[in-house]
Amino acid sequence: MKFISQEREIKNIFPEQKKVFRSLFLTSFKNLKVVILGQDPYHNKNQADGLAFSVSCGNKIPPSLKNIFRELSCDLKDVLIAKNNGSLENWANQGVLLLNTILTVEENKPGSHKGIGWEKFTDLVISIISKHKLGVVFLLWGLYAQKKISQINLQKHYVLQTSHPSPFSVNRGFIGCKHFSKTNRILLSKGEKPIDWSILPFKYSKKTLY
Repeated sequence: MKFISQEREIKNIFPEQKKVFRSLFLTSFKNLKVVILGQDPYHNKNQADGLAFSVSCGNKIPPSLKNIFRELSCDLKDVLIAKNNGSLENWANQGVLLLNTILTVEENKPGSHKGIGWEKFTDLVISIISKHKLGVVFLLWGLYAQKKISQINLQKHYVLQTSHPSPFSVNRGFIGCKHFSKTNRILLSKGEKPIDWSILPFKYSKKTLY
C-alpha cells in the first residue's frame, strides 16, 4: 500500500483508491456463491471499477468483456444484455465475487503491479473462502487465474476452467464453455438460487455507494 501510495503521486494508477477493494465490499462473505478470477485491472482511463472484467457504467466496453457477453448470450439465450452497460455490479450483488489476482495497475502498463504483493493477498482471500465456505463455484479463466487452484480445496468446491476471454485466447476454449449455465445448474443442485446473469440497461442500474 505504501508503494501504491507513492506511485499515485507521480503516475495514474487504476482503479482509484476508493475502488481498490470494491469487490470485497459488494459481495458479502455470507452470500458468496461464485468466484470469477481475473488477472489485473483494465489499464486505460475510465475503465477499471474494482470488479474483475467490469467497467464503470456508460464507458466503452473492452474486448474481453465483449467476449464474455458473447459467450453469455450463446449460453443463455434469453438473458438480457444491455448494449450501453459494462458494469457487472448486478452479479456482485448476488454473491459473485469478481476478484482480480492483482488489484491495481499503472496506466497503459498491463501487469505493472505484478509481484508487489497483491498475489499473496489474493491467495489469502481465496484460501479463506476455501476453508470457511462450502460448495463455492470457482470460474478460472486463463492461465494466471488457474494458478490459484492450489488455494482451493477441490473436495469442497467446484472449479470450472477455460481460456481467458481476451481476443488472443478466446477461441481456445472460452467460447462454448457454457460456464454460466453450468454454474446455475450446480447452484440449483444444491438447492440455492441461481445467478441472474442479466446486464441491466445503464439508466436502470442500481446506484452504488462505492
